[in-house]
Amino acid sequence: MSHPDLPTRPTGQPVGRVIAMPADTNPEGDIFGGWLLAQMDLAGATPAFELAQGRCATIAIDGMVFHQPVSVGDEVSIYARVVKTGRTSIRVHVEAWKRPRNHAQAESMRVTEGVFTYVAIDQDRKPRPLPVADNAAG
Repeated sequence: MSHPDLPTRPTGQPVGRVIAMPADTNPEGDIFGGWLLAQMDLAGATPAFELAQGRCATIAIDGMVFHQPVSVGDEVSIYARVVKTGRTSIRVHVEAWKRPRNHAQAESMRVTEGVFTYVAIDQDRKPRPLPVADNAAG
């Protein structure tokens, strides 16, 4: 069930991979959206932590869209890319893609995406400025 408007390749860096297990299902037998959201939050924090050079906290999730269900046994791969930084915040676009369990040769399909906002925090859990990049001009 491919949708013509959905990309056929992930964007961003690979930041996580997990197998969907029976304990992660909702009452209908599909993987619970909250489980998938948690996996995306954990994986999306990877580029935020790297950029912040330390601890971050998730403060918002925008534009979450579930395109396809995930089934037990599906291999879920998560990709993330930083889309914007502020003084203390980092916005990361996160995509989850699945490869069906019984189709080793099957192409991956994007199942969900969203933008996660993280804030760099200090030891007292207060917002702190992001480190100044060595090469800000890129």
